[in-house]
Amino acid sequence: MAGLLYDLLSASANRITDKECLVYRGKMLTYGQVDEHVTKLAGLLREAGLKPGERVVVYLEKSIEEVVSILAISRCGGIFVDTNTLLKARQVGHILGDCGARFLITSYRRLKSISSALMEAVKLEAIFACGSRLPLKDVLPAGMILIDYGEAEKAMPLVGPVCRIDCDPAAIIYTSGSTGMPKGVVVSHRNLTAGAESVAAYLHNSPQDRILSILPFSFDYGLNQLTTSLLCGATLVLQNYLGPADIIKALESEQITGLAGIPTIWSQLLLLEWSTERFPALRYITNSGGRFPEFQVREYRRRLPRVQIYLMYGLTEAFRSTYLDPRQVDIRPTSIGKAIPNAEVMILNEQGMQCAPGEIGELVHRGVHVSLGYWNDREQTGIRFRPNPLQASEIQVRELAAFSGDLAKTDDEGYLYFIGRKDHMIKTSGFRVSPTEIEEYFYSTGVVRDAVAVGVPDDALGETISVVVSLREAGSIGDCELLSLVSREMPSFMVPKAIEIRHELPKNSNGKIDRTAIYQDVLGRFTSDAQHGI
Repeated sequence: MAGLLYDLLSASANRITDKECLVYRGKMLTYGQVDEHVTKLAGLLREAGLKPGERVVVYLEKSIEEVVSILAISRCGGIFVDTNTLLKARQVGHILGDCGARFLITSYRRLKSISSALMEAVKLEAIFACGSRLPLKDVLPAGMILIDYGEAEKAMPLVGPVCRIDCDPAAIIYTSGSTGMPKGVVVSHRNLTAGAESVAAYLHNSPQDRILSILPFSFDYGLNQLTTSLLCGATLVLQNYLGPADIIKALESEQITGLAGIPTIWSQLLLLEWSTERFPALRYITNSGGRFPEFQVREYRRRLPRVQIYLMYGLTEAFRSTYLDPRQVDIRPTSIGKAIPNAEVMILNEQGMQCAPGEIGELVHRGVHVSLGYWNDREQTGIRFRPNPLQASEIQVRELAAFSGDLAKTDDEGYLYFIGRKDHMIKTSGFRVSPTEIEEYFYSTGVVRDAVAVGVPDDALGETISVVVSLREAGSIGDCELLSLVSREMPSFMVPKAIEIRHELPKNSNGKIDRTAIYQDVLGRFTSDAQHGI
């Protein structure tokens, strides 16, 4: 069993030195070559003064350099902070300042785009830049050290063990915060390696797998494709996602066996014409990051009859919580399954007691995957990470569990069903209504691409329901016709008062539908209308 993140690479490099490890834009590196690059960059980082426990922000697009940077920081005992390149200077500046990074690894091109952030990062001392060199006059703050990434090839490789243990922090993963600025989830080496072991166990990963990596490593779900691949000695094919056609092309040309995606990607792929005969090597697909609508599940089962579909649920604070066995997909396509190996998932009521089957409660995760809390945020950590209320009182050291803030229920056989966020549940006409349940009616029409249901304050009903959608085919249906179509099947209290059709719904940096932005927009317009007496 791997103890530290870097051990995942070193163990495979020792076992299968000449096996393909990374593929990127036609370039291939073996496990032995990746290990060599990592130890050299680790040597350069150590020469620059990186100490165990210090944070290094990585701001690179999906590439071999990004993978090597993450692993080299781990090799030094540092904490990597991989940052999505969709984030702009303001967010990058917040992350640099919040985590107190002394070092930044990026490209010359991206340095110019975040120059304003560098001026505010008071603890930042050195920048490692890769790619084509560009003039940086007036970009770097006075006194900032600039080190060319290529110097790693001349550096003395880092040898010998670094004093770290598996419960030490390995990474900080920044996720959307309630204030609009990202908050950092502190992830240990144990979280990352145990997550890889759990997922590899139920996906049955092996050295024969070729995994397509399209999700950002700044997203825990995307990072898991890297850790799982390293653990099993598989080949990871890196791709910066540009559109669904690029995925289809990679599935064919790279003989991909495993693909992980989120609902927006699955929705986009269905807009193209393709069939399973085009990628005979594909063995499985996985979904997390939001509900996979039943209509789409059944369409993928039709198009990919020989491919296993894994429906999963996770939260950054506890990595991954559940998966549905592919043999159950046709039986219960709306379920998120049961707990992953080496985890327990509980559904608790407000009194901290287990809910009965069918009773809605909060999903609570306990086990080795529970992270170390939020970086430098005692208040939010106390809200999300709390003592396990079911732990025996005789045990004096209290175990912390991750309270997800998500509502779920189980059926009589223990299968879990996601209901919605606690803070996004809609209360209307005395009923508690799940936004995802409303959205499912829209997806089932077959004409809707993405949908978000929002509760709008109403004096008489508590809240009325407004739904914002994008269509699979622009102009194929109007809002009144769509409302008539869905209301035929919906209970009366679920029927929206308003439907808004947009060309595209906003996405966040991980490619998920940006529900917060939609909520704020809809509720902001409601507030404005109310103030003007409309």
